[in-house]
Amino acid sequence: MSNKQFSLSHFFPYQLTRLQALVSQSIAQVYQGEFDLSRQQWRVLAILATHAPINAKSIGTLADLEKMPTSRAIKGLLAQQLIIRVNSQTDKRAQLLSLSAQGDVLFKQLVPLVSQQEEALLSVLSTQEKQCLATVFEKLAKQSEKILLGDEVLIKDKEIK
Repeated sequence: MSNKQFSLSHFFPYQLTRLQALVSQSIAQVYQGEFDLSRQQWRVLAILATHAPINAKSIGTLADLEKMPTSRAIKGLLAQQLIIRVNSQTDKRAQLLSLSAQGDVLFKQLVPLVSQQEEALLSVLSTQEKQCLATVFEKLAKQSEKILLGDEVLIKDKEIK
């Protein structure tokens, strides 16, 4: 493909990045406005709601955040008293994080609101299209993992093997 034939606006990774940004921004309207949370803080809260107690490194992995944004989000949530930190009983060097009572109340307030926003976003899709989208996401995630691990080799003008 020559440079003239290439169109960034039709390049799948670019389209996906744009869509992700738009979807994130529309959902962020819920937790950034009235609740004054960053995207990273929202992710940390959501992870702690389902995986606590957990350490900061594991939060970063689950939230797909690098160390510094994870650390900033945790610091902000601690300052707002939305999460608590305790020393691990099995490893005295490790600290585990959980939602505080206040953080749990906030999360329970946010869930229906972000769910409503998600429903509004997906309302343009039929049930069948939603199911198809979930399947497509799953297939693309698995294929991306295979490519990242080197299990799949892309050969010019051939199918992925």
